[in-house]
Amino acid sequence: MSDGHAWEGNIKARLYERVRERGYNSLTAFAEARPTASLLALADELGPEDIAAVQVFSGLVAEAERSSKVTRLVRGQLVRELFQRLPNGWPAVLDDENRLKVAVALGTWTAYSPETHKERVRRIGDALLATPPPPGWRPLGPDDELLLTLLPDEEA
Repeated sequence: MSDGHAWEGNIKARLYERVRERGYNSLTAFAEARPTASLLALADELGPEDIAAVQVFSGLVAEAERSSKVTRLVRGQLVRELFQRLPNGWPAVLDDENRLKVAVALGTWTAYSPETHKERVRRIGDALLATPPPPGWRPLGPDDELLLTLLPDEEA
């Protein structure tokens, strides 16, 4: 976790230098090779002392916008949140404890969604609560069949 040095110097240059050092030509390629890693884990891998999770996400959004793949990024972020918050997959019963875990995952996903997708993300969250996926559902990447049904690619 960054201790404050993340905001010093040329942030973008440092971020992309670290990505290239690891053999990737983009931040997206680096992140997609780790589809279930949290943003914090990605930041820590790139530089625990001087890279922040929000910087990773900002870079991912910029790349997604340039490549017209924002919807894929949004699906991928849901995978990251669910993997972190629901390690055993979607709960079979939405009792108070599990409802809180699901709410935190969906709320964090909403918070990390670009403004262009927030309303769709909220509707999908409501749909998942109203009609839950199968117990144990745990998407492992943005191309999960259910995720593609809920949030299909629309960009040109």
